[in-house]
Amino acid sequence: MLLKKQTVWLLTMLSLVVVLSVYYITSPEQLSPETASPVEEGELTTEVMEKKVDGSQTAVKETKNAAGDKQTAIITESAGDEAFDMLRMEMEDDRNKMKEELTAKVASAELSAEDKNAAYEEMEKLTELATKENLLETLIKSKGYSDALVRADGENVRITVKSNEHSAAAANDIIRLVRDELGKQQPVAVEFQPVK
Repeated sequence: MLLKKQTVWLLTMLSLVVVLSVYYITSPEQLSPETASPVEEGELTTEVMEKKVDGSQTAVKETKNAAGDKQTAIITESAGDEAFDMLRMEMEDDRNKMKEELTAKVASAELSAEDKNAAYEEMEKLTELATKENLLETLIKSKGYSDALVRADGENVRITVKSNEHSAAAANDIIRLVRDELGKQQPVAVEFQPVK
């Protein structure tokens, strides 16, 4: 009886460890301001040491102001990135819903083999389109832009690029990348948004 209780206890603890491990692995990283960027803290410390020669009270105030400015900049940058992330998540949710509907059609016993094949091919097209969008975003970012969002709906391709500098030549380069990857049938629109 004692051995059975120990076994149950051991299995319970192991399952708890597994659940916590999965939780920590899948949860998004949340860095505290102290661990977010040690380089910036070093710069702040240097500023404080330089200012202490003049007066310690002004050094403390200026350090607080500098830290506040950096936090504001970080918040603004992440808010701008959140808009792209939200759009990506909405697109992914829409595609997942479409895939679920198509999967239900494929699994349905009431549909003919032709309808099931058409639904399966549509699922494959959705997956391929999502992969190409991710690839295009990566290629555009590799050109030196801070972020890019590619939205291809089958008829049109809309690209939003975060960049302070934009030109017709840059837009043409991006359009050429898209046409090389997706083909020339779809009209492509490129929009530049300033980096905040």
